[in-house]
Amino acid sequence: MATDASHHSECRASGTAGITAQPTSHFPHFSVLLSATPRSARLARLLTDAHLRDWGYDSEAARHVIAELATNAVTHGRVPGRDFRLAFYVVGHTLRIEVTDTRGDRLPQHQPPSPDAESGRGLLIVEALADRWGVSEDRFPRKTVWAELRLVPPEPEI
Repeated sequence: MATDASHHSECRASGTAGITAQPTSHFPHFSVLLSATPRSARLARLLTDAHLRDWGYDSEAARHVIAELATNAVTHGRVPGRDFRLAFYVVGHTLRIEVTDTRGDRLPQHQPPSPDAESGRGLLIVEALADRWGVSEDRFPRKTVWAELRLVPPEPEI
């Protein structure tokens, strides 16, 4: 079975992305290492949006979930000199997003934000938009925060 290179890409980015396509699977997926900076959190959202559109999906909810998970990895999971990994794939019109960082000792926790706080609502947003989400502890010191969202199937091409 032939695979389309647009369905899988893997890259390492430190501010700018150099993408190397490696077709290895029959379902659309993407994985990238990003530096733990606010710029990379934004890049994670842009890369996700571009790939979902290439695959025929458009999901505002996915953009928000990626933004929150990547920002949390940069803000709470950052270890100087260590990157975080963004991975996502679509199986049966369900998008699974995985963000892995190297702060396995810091698991996400719900903390009610104060009404005037400008941050602290990320997990509430993820919980509201995702069908499921959770944390998988990986080989120390890593953890993966994941979320799944049902996507609207792409329109058939005419």
